[in-house]
Amino acid sequence: MAEQGHLDSVWRQFCAALAEAGEVLARPAAPTTPIDQAEGLRYLSRLTRTALNMLVDSADPDFPRLFMLCDDRIKIGADNPDNIYQQCVVSPDRIYRITGKRNTVPYFSIGSKANRYATDGTMVSTGELEFADMKFGPDGSFEVIVSRTRHPGNWLPMADDTSLLIVRQTFDDKRTQVAADVHVERIGAGPAVPAILTPAAIEGQLMGAAQWVRGTANTFADWSEWFKSQSNAVYDGDQQVFWKAGGDPNIWYGHLHFDLAPGEALVIEAQVPECRMWNFQIDNWWMESLDHVHQKVWVNGSQARYEADGSVVVVCADADPGFGNWIDLAGHRSGTGLWRWIGASEYPVPRCRVVKLT
Repeated sequence: MAEQGHLDSVWRQFCAALAEAGEVLARPAAPTTPIDQAEGLRYLSRLTRTALNMLVDSADPDFPRLFMLCDDRIKIGADNPDNIYQQCVVSPDRIYRITGKRNTVPYFSIGSKANRYATDGTMVSTGELEFADMKFGPDGSFEVIVSRTRHPGNWLPMADDTSLLIVRQTFDDKRTQVAADVHVERIGAGPAVPAILTPAAIEGQLMGAAQWVRGTANTFADWSEWFKSQSNAVYDGDQQVFWKAGGDPNIWYGHLHFDLAPGEALVIEAQVPECRMWNFQIDNWWMESLDHVHQKVWVNGSQARYEADGSVVVVCADADPGFGNWIDLAGHRSGTGLWRWIGASEYPVPRCRVVKLT
């Protein structure tokens, strides 16, 4: 540990550790096209921003702070364009109260997680709760207690290694539906004000942030390599892997890798089961959702045009082909994508084929 007053060595160690995350750009399987490498560099900068927010500015479990892990610019692990993601650092030695009002968002879930992205790339669930499991006041208000020991009413369990809460809000249309109000506070015994920062504390936070960036980047690069082994098809993978990485157990995740020549399109066809919601998005190699603010790079069940038999056709192409539901490749010839069935009665695997467009 650097001596107090001489912390320049800590900063240099942090920068050196952070630089190690750049190894993901030089992987043999990583694409070398200008767009993919440029997006990779930007991706590492985005991971760094969210790591510092999480592990430096929002890291005190005595004073929980909800923050946005992903937004319309910071993107991680095939983030859902229909979602608002909020997270909060917690400790299993504390008790927390979540209060809010449900408003009009159709799907809302809270998960307690053991965040191990910096070490083994997992974020295992230690408890799950969603609107369908909760009781509300006449005005839609709610209260949830988060603790290791059971509490009456709405209760979200934690385990001995819980370190994070994830709040997912999923919309049919973010423009018209109102997000739930959510507030988190520690209750019971604890300090009245945050502790004064020490050199040891900031050193640990910075090094943890660098490890998280490297671990997260490599985790999803591993995934992209798995999906590439079954290119232009939905990856036949174990759902437990996706749930252990922080996924919602109510969701079936159909990841894919696409690889298209100029003039080709990826056509995806699916029979839609009875389900609460579904969507499909196109992502880059780094598993970032594309620019869903300015381009049509995803579709959900409320937006889609359906075939006469109730099935749905999605066409990933450079321009609208005039049939199915067009998804803009946004300049990418290869990348990844994700189909979600949310709260479905069954999980039909969408069928993929490559077609030449004239």
